[in-house]
Order: sequence, then C-alpha cells, then structure tokens
Amino acid sequence: MKKSTSPQRSAKFWPVMGFATLAGMRSMSAPAFLSHYLSRQPHSGLAKSPLRFLQKPGTAKLLKVMAAGELVMDKLPSTPDRTAPPVLLGRLLSGALVGAAWYKSRHGSALSGGMLGGLAAVAATFVSYALRTGISKQTDTPVALVGVGEDALVLAGGTALLRGVRPAHGEWQPL
Repeated sequence: MKKSTSPQRSAKFWPVMGFATLAGMRSMSAPAFLSHYLSRQPHSGLAKSPLRFLQKPGTAKLLKVMAAGELVMDKLPSTPDRTAPPVLLGRLLSGALVGAAWYKSRHGSALSGGMLGGLAAVAATFVSYALRTGISKQTDTPVALVGVGEDALVLAGGTALLRGVRPAHGEWQPL
C-alpha cells in the first residue's frame, strides 16, 4: 500500500526545494526572497530560534542589496565559476540556511530542512551551470548574456514561489 504525503510535509518540502534551487542559481537570492516573506509574515516557529533574524525588515533589506550585487558580480569575467569549491560552499550554506529557516518556521526540524536545502542547492548549482554553459555553447551566445536570462528566471521563480507559499496557519496570503 502506497503511503500518501501529508499536506504539512509537502508545505515544508516543496518550498525548500524551490528556495534551494534559487540558492543554487544565485546564492543570495534565496535568503533575500525568504527574508522578504518572513519579514512581512513572521512565524511563531522562529520566535525563539537563532534564525529569527531572517524575520527582521532590516535583514530583508540587506539581503536584497546583497542579492542585487550578486546579479552584477555574476557577469564579471573575474568571477569564479559557481562550481569552484568556495563558491559552491556558499551556495550549499545558502540552501541550508533557507531550508533550516523554512522547516523551523513550520515547527519542523531545522536540521532536516538544512540538510535538504543544502543538498538541493548543490544539485541546482551543477544543473544550472550545465544549462548556462550548454546554452552559451549551443547558441554561440556570451555566457554573461545567458546569465541575464538566468537572472530573470531567478526573479520570476522567486516571485512565483512567494505567491504560492502558505502561511504557517494554513490560509493563503499572497504577498
């Protein structure tokens, strides 16, 4: 007999996969989008958690500035590949942060969410790198220009993700 997935489990798992995918594409975008959401709809699951800083409006603003800076830095020829160990570590940590915060905000295990988010961010890093370089080679388009399209995908994906998530109490409240 097949076991069905509970709505609460899905409400944790799929948003983390979305945020982690963003982290794999642009490391600062995932925390920026999540902090924007949490600063407007604080969750009691983070009330006594060290992750509660993500609910502060000042944190959300700072992360948005950092995410915008990353969009620019990504196009510079001196920027290392996203698969370089230090850059990959940053994406893993970004995915782990958003995964832990999302799970904790839903009264789940920050460790489970962090592990899921970190692993998914690493996978998304390699997939998005292969897509970006592959598109560039196949179409003879500069990698930086393909990166602009990737930026648009990250922004649209993050916006759609925030519109589709449910507050912890179960009511739909799009941002």
